[in-house]
Order: sequence, then C-alpha cells, then structure tokens
Amino acid sequence: MRIMPIEKRKLTTSRLVLGCMGFGGNWDHSPVTQDDIYIAEQAVDTALSIGMTMFDLADIYRMGKSETVFGKILNSKPNLREKIIIQSKCGIRFEDNVGPFRYDFSKKHIIESVNGILKRLGTDYLDILLLHRPDPLMEPEEVAEAFDELKTSGKVRCFGVSNMNASQIQHIQTYASEPIIVNQLELNLKKLDWLEQSVLVNETKGSQTQFGPGLIEYCMMQNIQVQAWSPLARGLYSGNVPKDISEADRKTIELIEKMALEKGTTKESIVLGWLMRHPMKIQPVIGTTNTTRIKNCQDAVRQSELMTREEWYSLYETSRGSKLP
Repeated sequence: MRIMPIEKRKLTTSRLVLGCMGFGGNWDHSPVTQDDIYIAEQAVDTALSIGMTMFDLADIYRMGKSETVFGKILNSKPNLREKIIIQSKCGIRFEDNVGPFRYDFSKKHIIESVNGILKRLGTDYLDILLLHRPDPLMEPEEVAEAFDELKTSGKVRCFGVSNMNASQIQHIQTYASEPIIVNQLELNLKKLDWLEQSVLVNETKGSQTQFGPGLIEYCMMQNIQVQAWSPLARGLYSGNVPKDISEADRKTIELIEKMALEKGTTKESIVLGWLMRHPMKIQPVIGTTNTTRIKNCQDAVRQSELMTREEWYSLYETSRGSKLP
C-alpha cells in the first residue's frame, strides 16, 4: 500500500494539515486579541481531536500575527510542541519603505525570516521551512548556504517549496545538499490543470493548461510530498456557493451531495477523499478556523480508500464539464 512521501521520511502520519492563515484577526498590524487566540485555540484543539497533528503557517500570514497566535497556544500547552509538526514559509515581502511587493530568496532574508518566525512562535526550531513562491532573482548557491546554516544551527530540520515546477526544484536541488521534501500547490476539484496536463497530452487543448508538465510525476519519483492548498476550492462544493455558479459546478455539487448521502459522510470528506485518492498521496492543507468544517474533514482518509475508480472519474468528468478525450 502506497504511503505519503513525508511518512516514508518518518516525519508525520498526519494525512491532513491545518492551515493557519486565518489565525490572528485582520491583515494589519493591530494587536492580537484574546478573541483571536480563542478562535485559533479552538481550531487547533478540534484538529488534534480528529488526528491532525501538522500545522502550516507563513511569515506573511496576517502580517506575522498567525505565528504570534500559534506561539501563544504553544506557550499555554508546554507539552504540545513535541507532539506536532510545524511548517512555515518565507520569501514573500510586502511593499514597504524599502521597495515594492517582491520575492526574496537571498540568504540574508531567508535567515532573518526564520529568526523572526521562531521568535513569534516561541520555539527553537521549525520542522519544515518552505520557500513560498519562485523568486526570479534567486541565486541557488545562496539558498543552499542558507539551508546549510539553518540545518547546522538546528533551527530548521527539513526544507521544501511552494508553487514551484520541476525545473525550479531541480535548480535548487543541484546546489543544495538538503533535499526538497515538500511542494505545496493549489490542487482541488475545481482547479484541474494538474490532471489536464497529463490527460490532454497530444491534444490541442493541452497547450492551454497552466500547470508544469511532468511536475506530479517528478515529485512522485523524487519522494517529494505534494501538499494541496485550497483543497476544498474555498468551500465551493460544501456550502460556499456563489450566485453565478456554472452548470458544471452545479452538477458537481449535486453529485457530491448524492455521494455523501449514500455513503453517510460529509461533502468535505468526499471532496478531500477524491483528491487524496490520487496515487501521489496528496496531503490537503485545510485553511479554516471553522471548527464544524474541520470536523467535517475527519472522514476524508476513509473515503479516499473506499472511492472507486469509477466514482473518481465521475467527479472528475462532471467537474471539467465535458467528456474526457
């Protein structure tokens, strides 16, 4: 039976990750409130209650406040840190008095970012550090030096990337002695380019896909854990339905509701189960503070194991809105 690449590396068995982008109130520099802490704590406790022991953050989330709030939770639960996996990201810089919105993979920025992350979290180390988005000015030698320094100092145990194609990962890996073990990408039942780029090989429509050719296969061959951000497509199929819904989306919602009813489960578990049914063993990052929605995801692993090939293809074809070639 195939297991997650990150599980092969003996890091975690948590099939789901709680995304903490919603922790910390507004996207500004206002102080963290007790209400912010309470909301986050309830989300963390709910995640833990259904077996989610991995948490995803970034230095930019809520202008750093997501990490600050998570740090306060760690401080209030002194035995929690060693029982969970924490990953955070760096490399995105907002517009400031120095320059415009930009990406920064310089050694100096990576090191400074990690020091800030650890200070906000109130911990000595990160389990995984991800480079958030590709930096066109990246010098891979600098990235490699930053990784080595962070690893040697014990501040970061493992490294990964987010939103990168195979060539970009290979470029870093050519210089870095530390392996890239994670790639976090937007994957869901609505955004299907990750499947279309393989299904539409030798088809005219294949040239229109916006996903790196061979990326999925590369990650599988290199034992890189693919994580999915926005795996629930922002709630499209489980309650957050827009007014201007397409016919394909409407039919997909109906099919998901039917499957959930027949299987005695939740719509969230069907949507996630479909994603996790793929043999690369995708690890969804659930980005919500809503405790009910978090609980609704707890049957996803079982649904991924029960979902037949025919059910999987029914959801895929219905969502794409046309027959497969």
